[in-house]
Amino acid sequence: MHLEDGRYAIIEFKLGSSFINEGAQNLNKIEQLIETYNTKYPNMKTRTPDLKIVITAETYGYKRDDGVFVIPIGCLKD
Repeated sequence: MHLEDGRYAIIEFKLGSSFINEGAQNLNKIEQLIETYNTKYPNMKTRTPDLKIVITAETYGYKRDDGVFVIPIGCLKD
């Protein structure tokens, strides 16, 4: 998800609660790749994601210690 002011979120969908850790690890890897790129090419920095979100069929939403938000898909309806 990308906003007009340049902020963006990276999002991964995982259907089962057993896959939340996998989704969070993938999002953290992407963020780490961006940080590595920014270190290697300081004159062409890429903004790091403002939000990392795993959308799942869980009942409750929460923020993990690694900064990844877990959001139930039911929260996305009107």
